[in-house]
Amino acid sequence: MSHSKNQKRQLLWLDELSTTEAAEAAKEGKVVIFPIGSVEEHGNHLPLGTDSAQPEYIATEVAKRTGCLIAPPFRYGICNATRNFAGTITIQFETLHKLALDVLSELFRNGFNRIIVMSGHAGNSHMVALRLAAQEVITKNEETQRRSKVRIMVLSDFDFAEELATELADPKDGHAGTLETSRMMAIRPDLIKGDGKADVWRMPRFEVLAHPELFFPSGVNGDPSAATAMKGQEINEYIIAEVEKLVKTLEK
Repeated sequence: MSHSKNQKRQLLWLDELSTTEAAEAAKEGKVVIFPIGSVEEHGNHLPLGTDSAQPEYIATEVAKRTGCLIAPPFRYGICNATRNFAGTITIQFETLHKLALDVLSELFRNGFNRIIVMSGHAGNSHMVALRLAAQEVITKNEETQRRSKVRIMVLSDFDFAEELATELADPKDGHAGTLETSRMMAIRPDLIKGDGKADVWRMPRFEVLAHPELFFPSGVNGDPSAATAMKGQEINEYIIAEVEKLVKTLEK
């Protein structure tokens, strides 16, 4: 039985399409969201996959509302500050950069020229690797002067979450604090391990450290005890709406 147009819109994941459907989606100019996560400690109260669950949830909700596609996610990242905590799996800068470059290049080669790279992890080196990969694809496109110009956005969903910090948390709230804990309470309440305790990272300025975890032994920067599922719903809805705007911008 053939699929109706409405049924086709429900195929949100790129790898669930057939090769014919993928060709049609590229021809239609579908925006593709590529979620990036990490396996990283988030205190004693949140799962290691927090930075993966958040962008994948946002991408799914945005795709439902806009009809865009989601590329299969990559759930590893560069976690320099948290690398010595049990469970954290960090990869090399070159690994993430090359992976992102290959995926973006292949998406473009397949005709997808409107891409959003959305990371749940916002570490400096991590984001630089992603932006550098995007820049290389953009530059190569310009040099080859192809008719279909590629447009790529690189962001962390935390970029939007922290815009609500003053309203819903402490302005300096961060890793595994009120914002992230609230979001996970709304997305995956079954994975919450406990209440969590407030703490502040006390990292020395400028110094490169072998054991950064000594300056934030709890692994928390913020106040998870102030988190609620209601706050999480508000934060997630805000991010979804903002990413939806980005999709529509790329569609123009």
